[in-house]
Amino acid sequence: MAESIDIRELNILIEQKSSFVSSLTMGMNRVIVGQKHLVETLLIGLLSDGHILLEGVPGLAKTLAIKTLAQLIDSKYSRIQFTPDLLPADVTGTMIYSQKDEKFQVKKGPVFANFVLADEINRAPAKVQSALLEAMQEHQVTIGSETFDMPNPFLVMATQNPIEQEGTYPLPEAQVDRFMLKVIIDYPTIEEEKLIIRENLQGALPEISPVISASEIINARDVVRKVYIDEKIEQYIADIVFATRYPDRYGLPQLKDLITFGGSPRASINLAKASRAYAFIKRRGYVIPEDVRAVAHDVLRHRIGLSYEAEATNVTGEEIVSDIINKVEVP
Repeated sequence: MAESIDIRELNILIEQKSSFVSSLTMGMNRVIVGQKHLVETLLIGLLSDGHILLEGVPGLAKTLAIKTLAQLIDSKYSRIQFTPDLLPADVTGTMIYSQKDEKFQVKKGPVFANFVLADEINRAPAKVQSALLEAMQEHQVTIGSETFDMPNPFLVMATQNPIEQEGTYPLPEAQVDRFMLKVIIDYPTIEEEKLIIRENLQGALPEISPVISASEIINARDVVRKVYIDEKIEQYIADIVFATRYPDRYGLPQLKDLITFGGSPRASINLAKASRAYAFIKRRGYVIPEDVRAVAHDVLRHRIGLSYEAEATNVTGEEIVSDIINKVEVP
């Protein structure tokens, strides 16, 4: 009985604290037509302190989406266009000699912002990618002999263009794992496309003013951590991740030769965190299996290693995750 009262109190708390979600969504929808899933995943990343990798052809409002989100939250935004000649110092910052003071001074790079858009991350060489990934993982950057903490909140949204292979440096599998979510963005529907044309022909985009402060986002994250995850849901999350490693144990022997490696413990952690954030967005104080299923593709698609056999038969990580979700027993 005590537990049911706690859940009821938690629901009331989350109902109060999650009211800003609708303000953020409305603000995003004023600028972005359609792309409901993109807006939802940005909020999940923001609330669960995770970074997002977006993949989609050019022109699908990837850059516009994060810029709008940064404007809605009173915070600092920066965009880094990744190119083959970029250096780590162009991202993190460097030491500059000041003739006036006759000493070296630190000049911080564009990574020191609350929202960082790493545009076309696969265009820069590995050492630039690793400089950004260190900041993402450690939440700090060392310039010279000094170490600087990243601002809070700190969200990196990286985009990659799946079309061009020439002049690109694909992110290594182990580094892609640092991204909490990998979101695939598709084309809008024909009705949305007509609306996009209409809005763009009218001229300037609507003015966006902040609806929430960065400190309120940090407080909301504390509330998200209180969302209740039952032991059965924990078991369900562990089963889904284990099925990516040992598919034959879960009645999926056909996947065994298609997977070279499954999700790491980071996959389980991020699946639980994203499910919590999703429940919060839906104004619920507890996680249900549907929350886990809703975020599973975005959390797992980039953590499954596909074998040559899978690539030869055009099997995608997407299909493997779908097979696992459909097979693993729901609590």
